[in-house]
Amino acid sequence: MTRRKRVVIAALATTGTLLVLGLVAAARIPFSSETLRLRLVDALEQRLNVDAELDSLTLRFHPSLRAVGHGLVLRTRNHPDLPPLIEVKTFTVDGNLSGLWHRTVSFVKLEGLRIQVPPDDGNPESVDAPQGPTPPPSMPADYLKQVVISDLYAPDSTLTVLRSDPTKPARVWQLHELHVQHVSFATPMPFQTVLTNAVPPGEIKASGSFGPWQTQDPGRTALQGDFVFNDANLSVFQGIGGTLSAAGQFRGALNRIDVTGHTETPDFTVSTGGHKVLLKTSYHAIVDATNGNTTLDPVDASFLGTTVRARGGVYEQVDTDKGRVVRLDVQIDRGRLEDIMRIAVPAARAPMTGALQLTTKFVIPPGKRDIVDKLQLDGRFAIGGGRFSDADVQKKVNELSRRASAKMTEQPVAQAVGSNFQGRFTLGNGRLTLPTVSFDVPGALVELHGHYGMKQEDIAFDGNLYMDAKISQTVTGIKSLLLKAVDPLFRREGKTVVPLKISGSRSAPKFGVDFGRALKRSN
Repeated sequence: MTRRKRVVIAALATTGTLLVLGLVAAARIPFSSETLRLRLVDALEQRLNVDAELDSLTLRFHPSLRAVGHGLVLRTRNHPDLPPLIEVKTFTVDGNLSGLWHRTVSFVKLEGLRIQVPPDDGNPESVDAPQGPTPPPSMPADYLKQVVISDLYAPDSTLTVLRSDPTKPARVWQLHELHVQHVSFATPMPFQTVLTNAVPPGEIKASGSFGPWQTQDPGRTALQGDFVFNDANLSVFQGIGGTLSAAGQFRGALNRIDVTGHTETPDFTVSTGGHKVLLKTSYHAIVDATNGNTTLDPVDASFLGTTVRARGGVYEQVDTDKGRVVRLDVQIDRGRLEDIMRIAVPAARAPMTGALQLTTKFVIPPGKRDIVDKLQLDGRFAIGGGRFSDADVQKKVNELSRRASAKMTEQPVAQAVGSNFQGRFTLGNGRLTLPTVSFDVPGALVELHGHYGMKQEDIAFDGNLYMDAKISQTVTGIKSLLLKAVDPLFRREGKTVVPLKISGSRSAPKFGVDFGRALKRSN
C-alpha cells in the first residue's frame, strides 16, 4: 500500500470515528438552549415527582460551557396547595463538554434560593415509597438524572419548614452560605453552611451530609453532621444574661432532628443575683422542625459545685401564638445551697450554706416579663447541715439550740450548729410560697408556712417552735422561777410548743412569739 493510500484511509477512519462520537454526543448533550430547558424540566419532574417550571435557559460554548437559567420553581405534587418546594431566581451552570460526557458538572451557583419543606404527612411508609416513575435508559432525561454536580454554592438562601397547623407561622432559617459537594439525586451529599439563629441571636456553622432525596416526602430526607454556635447573647431572655457557646452533632431528617451537644456560658447571670458564674451543660434533644418543639432528655447543667438534671422540653403553646413554654422536671441530688444562692441572691456572700436535694416542676411561660416574675416552680427540697453566713444569725441559731435543749448551765458552743430544712415550695409571680417547711437544730424543731418576695426580699411566716426544754428552762435565775407558772400554757405531749411569727426582710428578719395564738390554744 502506497503512503498516499495509507494517509487517505487513516483520514477516512478518523473522520468516521469523529462522526460517530459526534452523533453520540448530539444524542447525549443537548446543544440547543430550548432543548436543554425542556429536558431539564422533564428530568426534574420525573426524578423528584414534582411539577417544574423554568422561565428561560440560555446556553453558550465560548469561552467555556455555561448555562444560565431564570425562574426555576418546583412544586410538590403531594401538596399542590402549599408554597413551592424550591424556588431559584437565577442559576448558573459551568462545565465543559468532557465533563458533561462523563455526566459531571463542575460548578452551579443558585441565587435567590428558597427551600420550603412541607409538613410531615404522617405516613411512616412514605420514605420507602416508590420514587416516581423511572424512564427507560434510552430517554434523553436519563442522562440528566445521573449528572453529578461537583460543587454547588447558594449564597443568602432561606430554609423554611412549614407547620402542620397552617395557622401557625412557619419556621425560617437564613442560610448566609451554603456549599454542597457531589450533588446528585441518589446519594448523600456533603455540605457546609452558615445560618442565623433567631433566639438567642447568633450564627451557627454546620457541616455534614444531606440526602438521598426522598421524593414522596421531602421532609424525611436524611440529614447528619456537626455544628458550632458561638457568641449567643442570652440577654434576649429577660432576667438572665451571658454569652453562650455551643457545639454538637445532629442526625435524623429535615422535619425531625436528633441533637447531642454541650454549651458553655462563662458569664451566666440571673438578674436577682447579679453574680457571674460559669455554666456548662450537656444535652440530648429531639427537634421537630415542623412546629419547632424541642424535647430535652436529658439536660445536665453544672455551675460552681452543683449539678442539675432536667427532662422536658420547649413547646409551642397550643392556644396562643405568643411564644413557647419551657416545661421541665428538675432534680438536684447532691447540690450546694450556697451555689443556688450565689445565682439568686445579690449578697456578696451566700446567706446560707448546706447540702441541697431538690425536685421540682419548672415552667417558664412565654412573654416579655422578667424571668423571676414568670418562672413557676412546684416541688420539694431538703437542706442538710445548713449554716448561716451571718455571724449574728448563726449565733442566734446556736443560742436557740442551747436554750431548747435545757443546757443553760453550760457554756455556749463555739462551733456553728448545723440546721436541717425540708418542705414543699411553689414559686409564681416572683413570690416563693412555702406551704410546709421544717427547720430543726439539736433540741428544737420549727415548722413554718408563709412566703418570701424574690425581688422585695420581704418575709411573712408563721408556725410553731417545738422544744425539748420547758419555758422556764430556757433562762436562768429569777426569770426561770417566774416562768414556771407559764410552763403548762405551752407544754403539749412532752414538748414545749411556742407559736411563732417571722416578718421583716431577708437582711433584717424579725422573730416574735404569737401570744394571741398561744392564749387561744390555752382556752
